[in-house]
Amino acid sequence: MDLPGTGASSGYDSPDDYSMAAYATGFDGFLDSMLMPHGVFCGLSMGGYIVFELLRRFPARVRAAILCNTKAAADTPETKRGRDALAARAKQEGMSAVVDELINRVLARVTRERRPDLVQEVTAMILRQHVQGIVGALHAMRERPDSTPLLGQIRVPVLVIAGDDDPIAPAEGMEEMARAIPGAQFVLIPDSGHLSPLEQPKAVSAAINAFLAQL
Repeated sequence: MDLPGTGASSGYDSPDDYSMAAYATGFDGFLDSMLMPHGVFCGLSMGGYIVFELLRRFPARVRAAILCNTKAAADTPETKRGRDALAARAKQEGMSAVVDELINRVLARVTRERRPDLVQEVTAMILRQHVQGIVGALHAMRERPDSTPLLGQIRVPVLVIAGDDDPIAPAEGMEEMARAIPGAQFVLIPDSGHLSPLEQPKAVSAAINAFLAQL
C-alpha cells in the first residue's frame, strides 16, 4: 500500500495530520481489507518507525519484524531543526531543491562513486514524491515517540539490518538496538548506506530469506 501522500495515494489536509499513529492505523485497516490477521513487516528508515508504532498499538498484527536502516530513539533537537529546514526548502522550491542533500545522506560514498545508475534511480524516486506528502512525513518523523523503552518488550522474531556507511542510522546504534530486543538478529551489510536494499540487494535479500526461513 502507498502511505498517505506518496505514490497514487492522496495525502492528509494538513502536515499536522501526519503521524506514525496515523500510518500504523492505515496498515491496520489495510490488513482488515485484505482479510489478513497479521504479517511480517519490513520497515526501512521511516518504515521502521511505523513498525515500532504497530508493535506499540497493534502488537497482534506483527508476526515478525525486519528493521532496516532505522533507529528506535526519537529525534534530537538538532535533527528536528534539520527536518524543519528540509520541509521549508521543499515547500518553497520543490523536491529538486533537496535532491543533492538527500542523495549525499542516503547513499554510501562507494555507491555514489561507482553506481551512477543507482544515483539516477534514487534521484528520480525523490523527484516523484509529492511535496505535501514529504512535508507531512517529515512532521511525522519529527514528532514520533521514543521507542527505546519498547525494545525490551518485543516478543516476536526480529531481524535488524544495518549499512556500514549510513550516517542517518549508524550501524553501531543499530547493533545496540538489536541487543536490546530479546532474541533479535543483527546483520551488517558492507558497502551500503541508508538504502542498503537498493545498494546491496543480494546481501539484503539473503539475510531476509534466511530470517524468514526460520519462522
